[in-house]
Amino acid sequence: MHGEPSEWRDGQPGHQPEHSLLEGPAFDRAGNLWCVDIAYGRLFRVSSDGAFEVMLTYDGEPNGLAFHEDGRLFIADYRNGIMVFDPATGRITPFMQRHHLERLKAVNDLTFSSTGDLYFTDQGMTGLHDPTGRVFRVRPGQSPELLLSNVPSPNGLVLSPDDNVLYVAVTRANAIWRVPLLPDGGVAKVGNFIQLSGGQGPDGIAIDRDGGLVICHIGLGTIWHMTPAGEPQRRIVSPLGSHTTNVAFGGADNTELFITESETGTLLRASVDTPGLALFGGR
Repeated sequence: MHGEPSEWRDGQPGHQPEHSLLEGPAFDRAGNLWCVDIAYGRLFRVSSDGAFEVMLTYDGEPNGLAFHEDGRLFIADYRNGIMVFDPATGRITPFMQRHHLERLKAVNDLTFSSTGDLYFTDQGMTGLHDPTGRVFRVRPGQSPELLLSNVPSPNGLVLSPDDNVLYVAVTRANAIWRVPLLPDGGVAKVGNFIQLSGGQGPDGIAIDRDGGLVICHIGLGTIWHMTPAGEPQRRIVSPLGSHTTNVAFGGADNTELFITESETGTLLRASVDTPGLALFGGR
């Protein structure tokens, strides 16, 4: 795609290669790694030897991925809202583009609970100057629920192993918020769980089976692996660019991290001791 026009790429403040902007790594149940190119609306499947295969090109800006247990791939699309791609048919269709007739700001990332509840962030251009980013939940067969509406740039998100806590990367506050989920469906006592410094803030996040967070710190080229209590236990530094955007657990024993680095358009791999949490529709 070298030299092709891209509204997304042209609007970014440098540090983006002409050929792609990689994001959203996710594994299907067969162990295939998928990721997206926001700038040119492409969905990739990556072979074990690192070869990229274009599975879909469409008029969108895909940012985050999450597999449903039925094999469909849910996409957080910055331009179009939540989309669904069916690998069996090759078709992509809208899932959610509005809330109470209002257009979404611009979604960023998404995840499923162990029972199939979909959570996603609606970031848009929010930040400390405009803390109106949102977090939604969509339960199977029910209307979308607005959980948070005061987040300065909500980005990646994951659930705790027991599904009782939602962790949200708040990029412009350089923090990870801890969002307790109440039995009645509401939230309460949302707190600042981890405060980072430097760089641009946390982007994509993942979680291990013990509840330790893995945080992509964009601008520092760093992936932090935290203990379940939120203390740093490992720092992994990118050998290439500083825009480590997102991460997924994979590998034979689910102890390898697969990291998208958007500044150079590469996939990085690193090993950790604790396996990743088993996901609703993937590894």
